[in-house]
Amino acid sequence: MRKTRPHPDSPLGRLLATLPRPGRVEWIGLRPAREAPMRVVDAVVAVVGAGLDGDRYEGRSGTREVTLIQAEHLPVIAALAGLDALPPELLRRNLVVSRIPLVALGGRRFRIGTALLEGTGPCDPCSKMEAALGRGGYNAMRGHGGITARVVESGLIRLGDALCPVDERPLPSDIAQHALF
Repeated sequence: MRKTRPHPDSPLGRLLATLPRPGRVEWIGLRPAREAPMRVVDAVVAVVGAGLDGDRYEGRSGTREVTLIQAEHLPVIAALAGLDALPPELLRRNLVVSRIPLVALGGRRFRIGTALLEGTGPCDPCSKMEAALGRGGYNAMRGHGGITARVVESGLIRLGDALCPVDERPLPSDIAQHALF
């Protein structure tokens, strides 16, 4: 069954459109090949229809061109997996973003740096998390795996760039006056 969004002018629609502040890119990683370690970079080019330049899924991933995870979830996953710390590269996501609830970006467009992306769905963990995080690692990540996105407009993404949702129509006036983006 397909999920439908509430009407944007409904009370729930207005709540879903309101985010506290823009996000921020904290970490960027690329998977150059299957089973290869993540390559940590300071900047990357997002390409329409291809994903991130230099990532193994470049041009072959459909709606999963870019993967994002919330920085705030890393300590939660670590705690659930019984780890003291969790290096982002173990989770095999492309971007670690802070200060914004990524779940709110499902089906929405957002700009990071000069690139425009669109949230396409949840990024559920894979069986590799059991090996990466230890016994129970898969379950430690469930519900905290982040989101997938596709590139709508090519552009450059750098560490420290803001992640700002882009509304496809103007926000109702009572929300627009409180919006930070």
